[in-house]
Amino acid sequence: MVDLYGQYRKIKTEVDAAMQRVVDEAAFIHGGPVSEFATALAAHMGVSHAVTCASGTDALQLALMALDLQPGDEVITVPFTFVATVEVVELLGLRPVFVDVCPDTFNMDVTKIEAAITERTKVIMPVHLFGQCADMESILNLARRHHLYVVEDACQALGAQVTFSDGTVHQAGTMGTIGCASFFPTKNLGCFGDGGAVFTYDDALAERVRSIANHGMSEKYYYDSIGINSRLDTLQAAVLLAKLPHLDEYICARQQAASLYNEALSECKEVLTPVTTTFSTHTYHQYTLRVEPAKRELLRSRLSEKEIPTMVYYPQALHLQKAYQHLGYKAGDFPFAEYLTKTVLSLPMHTELTEEQIQYITQQLKFNI
Repeated sequence: MVDLYGQYRKIKTEVDAAMQRVVDEAAFIHGGPVSEFATALAAHMGVSHAVTCASGTDALQLALMALDLQPGDEVITVPFTFVATVEVVELLGLRPVFVDVCPDTFNMDVTKIEAAITERTKVIMPVHLFGQCADMESILNLARRHHLYVVEDACQALGAQVTFSDGTVHQAGTMGTIGCASFFPTKNLGCFGDGGAVFTYDDALAERVRSIANHGMSEKYYYDSIGINSRLDTLQAAVLLAKLPHLDEYICARQQAASLYNEALSECKEVLTPVTTTFSTHTYHQYTLRVEPAKRELLRSRLSEKEIPTMVYYPQALHLQKAYQHLGYKAGDFPFAEYLTKTVLSLPMHTELTEEQIQYITQQLKFNI
């Protein structure tokens, strides 16, 4: 599904030198590359603050902790996403409230949000799934009317851009009150382990996130709030600092691969290729098709026989998972999310895909479906 070693080989000299610097300086926690990467990332994103942390999951938790929410406050999000989006809500004693997704883009259906708002609603948390942004202009307008925070789960969409109706262009993760990114190795910008970041324009909010991520400290051994230990270690920051200048190149490579997939599958009526919106670019963290449920598992098996990996992101909507049954949702509550779990199929997608590989994958897919 990915070729991380192939990507590393192309910038091996840069990455090795960056990691050797960390070893030589022996500053493995809060070393120089951590602040250097945070500064470079903020500049790349065009945002005032990029606060690094230990993972994308931590970024989501830090964002919610920084907003001074109270137990029982409600966070509107989607049931078709990676579990981290929802588990941090539960861990903080908040209540996830689900709305369905659009069946073509997989992102939050903005027409369903208003009906889900109650007097306890405090946050709308859209997920920019698979590399394409949700309808942020509509979400922000709705949030302003109801005085709600917007926390962007941009963990799969770093580098995606949204164009608003006034012509302004915004980066994924920089439009809401606060945005969250993941640097898991397979992400558009990935390190060699776990890592994450929080984005905001708000100076006070950024300072609060920094403090919470460092045990709630304002100065050493003085604690202003209950915090957690969530640090981007120096080795990971060094890797990310070396890779950041290549992010646009990586996204372009993914988009070119997606274009080749789209062209090769354009006349294959048995699959639906990814739909792109008019307002958001797509960075293709995943290249996800839709296939009839009766055909999906047999197709996966046949492709596996041809040494072509596939994945299902995600096989069960979160409202139907055992861990979240206490929320009281049932089958049929979010029909599009449930239907997608039966139909989505992701093909290999990474920066090192060649035209020859894509031709082989698509030929085998069309022959075996």
